[in-house]
Amino acid sequence: MALDPTSLPADVLTFLSEYHLASLTTFRPDGSPHVVPVGFSYDADARLVRVITWAESKKARNVAALTGGRAVVCQVDGGRWLSLEGVASVTSDPERVAAAVTGYAGRYRQPGERADRVTIEIEVDRILGRA
Repeated sequence: MALDPTSLPADVLTFLSEYHLASLTTFRPDGSPHVVPVGFSYDADARLVRVITWAESKKARNVAALTGGRAVVCQVDGGRWLSLEGVASVTSDPERVAAAVTGYAGRYRQPGERADRVTIEIEVDRILGRA
């Protein structure tokens, strides 16, 4: 079921704040999908998914190689599921990385320090699912 990213019901926002891992799908330069497990945070006001990673990870390199490319985060818990999709970018901007770390820590746990940390951001324009 399609959901309006600008007006998510309370049960969807709750589901997005609970401790659940997800899969992140990015696309390799040849167009084939690359799917990996991730933790993520979602900023409903900005409609932004944030995934922390390191600069040389395959997922970060995939996003960086495909400027304007799309990515999807999919979270599943039994019959509840959500896919958040949009244009992805990777950033090393300290403020944006700090926001991603804060979001991750609030949902999961405080991550360890990494000098090469970057953030994958997905500007969500499509949400499918049922929470």
